[in-house]
Amino acid sequence: MDNQSIFKYSWEILPKKWVHKMKRSEHGNRSYTNTDYPFPLLCFLKWHTYTRVQVSIDICGVDHPSRKRRFEVVHNLLSTRYNSRIRVQTSADEVTRISPVVSPFPSAGRWEREVWDMSGVSSINHPDLRRISTDYGFEGHPLRKDFPLSGYVEVRYDDPEKRVVSEPIEMTQEFRYFDFASPWEQRSDG
Repeated sequence: MDNQSIFKYSWEILPKKWVHKMKRSEHGNRSYTNTDYPFPLLCFLKWHTYTRVQVSIDICGVDHPSRKRRFEVVHNLLSTRYNSRIRVQTSADEVTRISPVVSPFPSAGRWEREVWDMSGVSSINHPDLRRISTDYGFEGHPLRKDFPLSGYVEVRYDDPEKRVVSEPIEMTQEFRYFDFASPWEQRSDG
């Protein structure tokens, strides 16, 4: 069964409340679902005869601050049997929690932890939802567009104290004078 056949079959057989839109491209199929249905949809894709998705390649979070549901969680899947890639996308806001997919794909636990750590999208009843890429005392989620580029704290090694010190960042800037005139142009003073 080729990629186009999987696409057509999935669109016909899947309940419309699970998938509200599907797209096909040369790189794979995309399915757009609500926050309540990633788990049943991924279970279907894993165990159904005509899809047989064996690998959850990764899960990533994308921040779109201008949207009402600003976060998009993307599950990238691979069916080695049919040589096809399937992308399942769902949108969530800051308070909506998505269903975890750790039981059908055990490797997804690590990716879901990273999505929560970096973007702040949490999973309902996740078996081990704790920080994975940032320090345990870290505040905020660094891949959010509203996160400051410099962060909130500075971590450095203090040589006299012989330990790592965390301090709030102070952004001080001295007054600078900018001369916007080009140095190559002649100025007439007088």
